[in-house]
Amino acid sequence: MQGIDYRADYLCRMNVKDDIQSRWWALEEKLMIRFGKKPDMEAILFLIGIQEVGDFRTKFTKEQKQDLMHVAVCSLLSPSGYYELEMVDEEGWPHYRQLKTLPVFNFIEQENFMKDHILLYFENQEKNE
Repeated sequence: MQGIDYRADYLCRMNVKDDIQSRWWALEEKLMIRFGKKPDMEAILFLIGIQEVGDFRTKFTKEQKQDLMHVAVCSLLSPSGYYELEMVDEEGWPHYRQLKTLPVFNFIEQENFMKDHILLYFENQEKNE
């Protein structure tokens, strides 16, 4: 009996992973069409950071790029209760406060965790357009 429960749990997790992966490929395709090349995770975080800050210039310093990716991560994880927007400074940069500790994941789990939040972000962006 326990083997059946384990198999059902495994199949359920497999379907969730497959769903995330197929949705991720669809997002990559949309971004590839829009920007002319396939973006990696860092590029997507950078794009989200630019969107959140609203600064669409073409050149950023290395530190600004890192800051934009940090803004993206905080923004992405806010709906799940990990961060909340504390303030927006005079230059328009959002500042977040961490509310709870992030879960400890292996690399694959962490990547899927971020992919899931990125997909949710883009789905919400499409709904708001």
